[in-house]
Amino acid sequence: MLKFDAIRPFYDAEANSAIREIVDDPMMDAMMSFTFPNDTKEHWKDLMLHTHSLRDFQINFIYPGVKKVLEKSSDGLSIGGFENLEPNTAYLFISNHRDIILDTSLLNASLYENGLVLTTSAIGDNLIKQPFLYTLSRLNRNFAIKRGLQGRALLESSQIASAYIKKSLLKENRSVWTAQREGRTKDGNDATHRGVLKMLTLSEEGKNPFGYFEKIKVVPISISYEYDPTDILKMPELLAKSRDEKYVKSENEDFLNLLRGIMGTKKRIHIQVNGVLDEEIAEIAKSESNLSDKLSQLASVIDQKIWSGYKLWPSNYIAHDLLYGNEEYASFYTEEEKNAYEKRLKSKVDTSNDLMVKNFLSMYANPVNNQKESLKSDVET
Repeated sequence: MLKFDAIRPFYDAEANSAIREIVDDPMMDAMMSFTFPNDTKEHWKDLMLHTHSLRDFQINFIYPGVKKVLEKSSDGLSIGGFENLEPNTAYLFISNHRDIILDTSLLNASLYENGLVLTTSAIGDNLIKQPFLYTLSRLNRNFAIKRGLQGRALLESSQIASAYIKKSLLKENRSVWTAQREGRTKDGNDATHRGVLKMLTLSEEGKNPFGYFEKIKVVPISISYEYDPTDILKMPELLAKSRDEKYVKSENEDFLNLLRGIMGTKKRIHIQVNGVLDEEIAEIAKSESNLSDKLSQLASVIDQKIWSGYKLWPSNYIAHDLLYGNEEYASFYTEEEKNAYEKRLKSKVDTSNDLMVKNFLSMYANPVNNQKESLKSDVET
């Protein structure tokens, strides 16, 4: 399948050669020293050089690394809904997107611990420009989404990505993870972009592109961090947006976000599986609406599921009360938790800058508003 060569992960037959390319890289040494602090370099290198499949690389090296990240930078990971997924079954996981690496890494760790099919995961090619990161991402079963394209080039790239995802799900029985939008949500207001859903249908032949969703199992995923380790790094873009200014990333911004996301303080983390959308998709498919309307309906369903399944932490409720100047959710946090959050706020932003404070608080408060909207929608239906 040569058309996928520009975006696909390595095949198992290529895994060992790829490992040998990066095993002596200083970044690999740093990763393994962190993951296996009591192991010798000679030992982990020997194990790595005898690794011949992507799964073995993920389970023996990536998974322990993820567990070490949780140990060092969080107060633990909780999960819900995984018992409703079936073994040996491929799912299209669509989730809100907070962290460049951890969102999909934590999902895969949870899938592994529950005996479920691991994912191949979408990653923007802007994040893997460095040769080491490019090779590592392919060993970790990531496939690249081309960024910054326009016109015909964008369409062709989207068609290839769509065909690769379809092949993974329907021919290889391999689960796929993709974010609900291009790039991470910066303001905490998670929303599914219809363009992502449109891209998924591009590989469907015939006159009913929406029929693609009836052939696969779509599962919305909610992931929430009590503290967003990259919250302050998102502020410049939010401020530019507030001023209707164009935001231009700095040269190493993506890499800095990647590192801060891994090692920054997160406190508690929760991943919620929000069921399979078989019934909802079947209902949308029955309508006489055009494709655009059907995709909008599906995006709305995914949003409602992600919002309702989002684990709200004290940080979310505190931010909401501070933002709106009331104590509506005071029963959901303690005075000690509020003081700790306010201390974090003051250490991160210039509190004399009202716009900066508003943007920072909104990042944590918007999930509360969205869940409230979701509950309201459930009552109405």
